[in-house]
Amino acid sequence: MGPRIGPVSEEPQMPDKDTKAMRSAEDTPGGKASPNPQDSRRSVFYSVKFFVLCHSLLQLAQLMISGYLKSSISTVEKRFGLSSQTSGLLAAFNEVGNTALIVFVSYFGSRVHRPRLIGYGAVLVALAGLLMSLPHFISEPYRYDRTSSADRPQDFEASLCQLTASVPAPTPAASNSSCSSYAEAQHLTVVAIMFTAQTLLGVGAVPIQPFGISYIDDFAHDSNSPLYLGIVFAVTMMGPGMAYGLGGLMLRLYVDIDRMPEGGISLTSKDPRWVGAWWLGFLISAGAVALAAVPYFFFPREMPKEKHELRFRRRVLAATASSVSKGEDSPPEQSPGESQEKQDSLAQIAPDLTVIQFIKVFPRVLLRTLRHPIFLLVVLSQVCLSSMVAGMATFLPKFLERQFSVTASYANLLIGCLTIPTAIVGIVVGGVLVKRLHLGPMRCGVLCLLGALFCLLFSLPLFFMGCSTHQIAGITRQPGNLPGPELFPACAEPCSCPEDDFNPVCDPRTHVEYLTPCQAGCTSRLVQEGVDKSQVFYANCSCVAGGGPVPAGSCDSACSGLVLPFMLLVSLGAALASLTHTPSFMLILRGVKKEDKTLAVGIQFMLLRVLAWMPSPVIHGSAIDTTCVHWAQSCGRRAVCRYYDHDLLRNRFVGLQFFFKTGSLACFALILAILRQQDKEEGTQVTVSTSGLQQQLLASRPEKKPEESRV
Repeated sequence: MGPRIGPVSEEPQMPDKDTKAMRSAEDTPGGKASPNPQDSRRSVFYSVKFFVLCHSLLQLAQLMISGYLKSSISTVEKRFGLSSQTSGLLAAFNEVGNTALIVFVSYFGSRVHRPRLIGYGAVLVALAGLLMSLPHFISEPYRYDRTSSADRPQDFEASLCQLTASVPAPTPAASNSSCSSYAEAQHLTVVAIMFTAQTLLGVGAVPIQPFGISYIDDFAHDSNSPLYLGIVFAVTMMGPGMAYGLGGLMLRLYVDIDRMPEGGISLTSKDPRWVGAWWLGFLISAGAVALAAVPYFFFPREMPKEKHELRFRRRVLAATASSVSKGEDSPPEQSPGESQEKQDSLAQIAPDLTVIQFIKVFPRVLLRTLRHPIFLLVVLSQVCLSSMVAGMATFLPKFLERQFSVTASYANLLIGCLTIPTAIVGIVVGGVLVKRLHLGPMRCGVLCLLGALFCLLFSLPLFFMGCSTHQIAGITRQPGNLPGPELFPACAEPCSCPEDDFNPVCDPRTHVEYLTPCQAGCTSRLVQEGVDKSQVFYANCSCVAGGGPVPAGSCDSACSGLVLPFMLLVSLGAALASLTHTPSFMLILRGVKKEDKTLAVGIQFMLLRVLAWMPSPVIHGSAIDTTCVHWAQSCGRRAVCRYYDHDLLRNRFVGLQFFFKTGSLACFALILAILRQQDKEEGTQVTVSTSGLQQQLLASRPEKKPEESRV
């Protein structure tokens, strides 16, 4: 989301005289705003209502494409052998280009053709989405085992036990024989393409929201602007939910659906080697953004200002604006004098300054704003909450997959249908409470404190909702076993098992999982045809009691039933955290000086990106990597993690969330203490000034009677 500095900074470009001229131009032939009034009445592109519709759809598509990577992050890791730290850095690169350019939006203002620049940015976003899907087309088809023969069906006799006497044991050199310089160069190329695409995605999103909101605010009727902005934000907030929903649908399809091998595949979506069609969602989202960008090249640079107020009750307009616009703009509460003061303050900052002067004045305003204690604490609390949201949005699907043995598509559907809607409800409820109850700074601080406190309390049970990692032969050991287990169990010593193969099977009786049928000592493969799909079994297994058969795939988690209670608690916590969104914005808008209010909001968004949205995915990814107990190896380097310590994963992932929630609660508590201290000081000053005034009146009128003085 872009800061609110763009729209406000452009208002000084039209002082009162220019505004009156523009209003009269719509009825004057040859006017500046509308050279041909008949064309403006006929063309739908001179309607601010049509612009609101187009901008709502564009922001919806833009947020859908920027949030889609988070829904498929674990699939991208498996497909290209990335660690969670690398994938977290990839998700954070979306903010790099955005952060570098967003501050200058307040400088450019109305000096550019805003609709056309929005269109160019949307085209760049669409191209970035296409570039994000390019690695699928330039990479080799996905092979979920280590078979290299093109004429050999995948997963057939590739991982069976073969006697060491008949087949020589693999050596490290042999296992890396397929690692060529071309393969390594291709891997680096794929990673570089995705990082470049994410950077361009952030750059293209820079002009979309600030210029769009300012364009609506400039040419809509003063009483209609809050409603229009509320509609834009209401539609926009559905974008992340649609991104997770799209991810849930696309990941049900096999990654190489466009180039399926002969005879098909024997994998199911529950198999840990399954990789969904992650690239297809980027193509769909990019197409939606490209279609939404077309109308912007036909909107004029300026259009006649809307003359008529919509026939809605003012109370509905005010409630919609304050609740849905996330507190970024509150026009119903602003008097004409406040609006003019905002224009005058910005007129001294952006429009009359050159780029060099703007760069020079910005650090001074930044330092002056950061010295304000309320502003600094509110920003720090929002940094903590945003860090929590960024980490959860990026890695919660992967956490659900690993902790509860659910598919990637089901995890995305849970997040898109539960967590995102409840967070939206929390934002709306927070705005409605601020508006209807007329909350001042003190009560806004109390509301923020209560929301953060209950959000913290709801996260406590999450530490205990999960199970330990099941027994994995050669990797994990049961309590009491001797330390230092071998990679292969002793019963599989006669077999020649490749070290880097991965085709897990599960012994349902003992709930022990083997990395390959070879490690379980299985020598034959059976396929049981079913009504909808076939099930693969392995038999004659020397490591399994009774010789099997054992089904292919990982063992199911014993805690799969806890995924819904877990998600309900996460969703309630998200709603309570979102409840603080609008009140915290009001603390900033009512706390800083009027001349600094404009850039304060822009500085706030910049700090949120730099301190939360950029580092948080990397921090969460690094913490997840530390819980890995078995890494896949690719050409001598560490690739994707195959098994995690579930207890350690849960404690560190939920622990990071708990840490950020505690930081937010501490900041809100300090804010409330400062506000109480300020109220006491103001009360003392009022008392002193009142008593001093009474003494002056008594001294200046000694001849009056006590009755008259009391009156």
